[in-house]
Amino acid sequence: MNESYSDSHLRRILNRTRRIAVVGVSLNEVRPSYYVARYLSLKKFQVFPVNPVYAGKTAFGREVYASLSDIGEEVDMVDIFRRPEHVPEVVDEALEAFPKLQTIWMQIGVWHEEAAEKARARGVDVIMNRCPKIEYQRLFGELRMGGFNTGVISSKL
Repeated sequence: MNESYSDSHLRRILNRTRRIAVVGVSLNEVRPSYYVARYLSLKKFQVFPVNPVYAGKTAFGREVYASLSDIGEEVDMVDIFRRPEHVPEVVDEALEAFPKLQTIWMQIGVWHEEAAEKARARGVDVIMNRCPKIEYQRLFGELRMGGFNTGVISSKL
């Protein structure tokens, strides 16, 4: 599966997003779900960590929720750190819990075309097999310090 998304499409999604539910977040600092959620929380995003294993604990200044429906507030994006076979149940819960949901984002290595189609049918943008942290860094000029040519021209020092 190799989805192609234009930089302008990804940038538009990241610019409009303010509140992100991260499903499958870990409190183990070496896990990708931890450092991606932490990075996003250090940027302009409100992160709602979701993982029943850590429910009630605190991560990134917020309570960890057992499920999306426990959040009780709207989010703009649901970022999924779960294996592909779990995606349909996450998408179903997200569509039920967040009537104004704008984006379902599946992490690197995660895609599920049927679940994606269901979300798209409800007007939700779907990104699969990508990481919002990497895309944010790439599109907003932050990867250049690591030696990556982002193709973004910036006057930031």
